[in-house]
Amino acid sequence: MGASKADSSLIDRLRHSDDRWASLARDLIWVVGVVGLIALTLFLVSGTWPAVVTIESESMVPNMNVGDLVFVAAPDRFGELVTSATGAVTGEGRFNSHPNSAGAAVYGDVIIYRPNGNTQVHPIIHRAIDSVNDSVAAAEFGAAHGGYVTKGDHNSIRDQDGGYVGLGRLEPVKPEWVIGKAVFVVPIVGYLPLHLPVVAVVVIGLMILYELWLTRREKAQAPPARGKGRRK
Repeated sequence: MGASKADSSLIDRLRHSDDRWASLARDLIWVVGVVGLIALTLFLVSGTWPAVVTIESESMVPNMNVGDLVFVAAPDRFGELVTSATGAVTGEGRFNSHPNSAGAAVYGDVIIYRPNGNTQVHPIIHRAIDSVNDSVAAAEFGAAHGGYVTKGDHNSIRDQDGGYVGLGRLEPVKPEWVIGKAVFVVPIVGYLPLHLPVVAVVVIGLMILYELWLTRREKAQAPPARGKGRRK
């Protein structure tokens, strides 16, 4: 009971205190709360997590560039996932205003997936160019299972014809390895998440330095305290 009252009293002091450091703490809590609310909203809308990713390589140039912030949705949100093979027939496709490295038009969805299902490495964001069954996967890639075949628009070979450092040869992408598909891109903004820890440290440091500067200025401008005279 006593602990609960003490906690309540601490929260009340933090909420209503005019102390500069309490005000800074309130600001930081507000920022964290806003960021958390944005993250929750993105998750509810997209149906997957992470709901945004940043392009970190040139494998999708020129349709996606380094530093682009990509909004991601679950594979079945906003329509079914479409491969390039299907899109070439139906005319469906996203992020295909430029041809691929071979000069051919590109179709279908760009997916974000975990290479070989590994959760310890960075996901790959490439175009789903086809879907193969177990027998085709075994014949073409020596894989034990089928799945999506993927390729970066700027790359000369399919992902499954190459490998990933530490994982070996990449396998066809199982549906459960797909985090989501790219919905739209905001250019350049992705540079911020790429350096988010540094940005956060700098912003918090600047806030603290600003509060220290205000405190010192107020002390310097405060009138000197008057001492009491002695009675004779």
